[in-house]
Amino acid sequence: MRIVSIDPGTYSFDLFGMENNETIIIDEAINSMEIFKNPLLLMDKLEKLMPLDAIIGPSGYGIPVKHIKDMNDTDLSEMIPMDTQAAVNEGIKKLIMRMKEKNMPVYFTPGAINLKTIPEYRKWNKLDMGTADKVCCAALGIKDQAQRLNIKYEETSFIYIEVGYGFTAAMAIENGKIVDGIGGTCGSVGFLSGGGMDGEIAIRLKTPLTQDIVFKSGVKDFTGQNIEPKDLIRFKKALTLLAEDIEKDAAALMVSNPNAKEIIISGRLTNYDFISE
Repeated sequence: MRIVSIDPGTYSFDLFGMENNETIIIDEAINSMEIFKNPLLLMDKLEKLMPLDAIIGPSGYGIPVKHIKDMNDTDLSEMIPMDTQAAVNEGIKKLIMRMKEKNMPVYFTPGAINLKTIPEYRKWNKLDMGTADKVCCAALGIKDQAQRLNIKYEETSFIYIEVGYGFTAAMAIENGKIVDGIGGTCGSVGFLSGGGMDGEIAIRLKTPLTQDIVFKSGVKDFTGQNIEPKDLIRFKKALTLLAEDIEKDAAALMVSNPNAKEIIISGRLTNYDFISE
């Protein structure tokens, strides 16, 4: 089988494809702003890889598994906000519409909120418990722990932390299943995102709320300078803010999974030793 997946990130759209589960046919990243300006960039790369048996589409906050031909406007609005000009979301919308026009074999996948393994009471007043790409990362974490500890998938148990360029998210995996999650807009501060917002701050904001607000007030803004993640090494208080917030999310998820064997970290920012350490 030939399968390609699309991970729509705040910083870049990543394409990864394999044939027969062994040969890598594509492994590329395209800046999200470039996709926003010209979604045909990504379409060209997909069309050159055809025929494909399946394309895992950019699913945002996720929907139950569905083929693109069955997707409707409600599905799209659940995956991403419809009234935003954020580059990543506009890029997703344009790409999805183009793939649908071309009748490509695209499937959309669930976010944490769509999973039956998370009890309904934990979903109350929630939408972002981990986007579809975070669910995929947690699945990879299950595979990783099972192989490292030589245990069965259903014996895996850990807290998963994803420290991305824009957002920080966390999930609890117990007995090989995702049982809880704290999405990047409700928990820890991220490099770009402020994470969970104090309701008393929200009601005092002078401008109408749009999705742009979730891309602000992160540790980058905390420094007061136009920096990149590699520059955080110079800002001790910003690093402390990020680290403490992540620890708090991990500690909160220990309520849902008190017997976690370990905490697994990943994400773009953990490529920097001074952050992962």
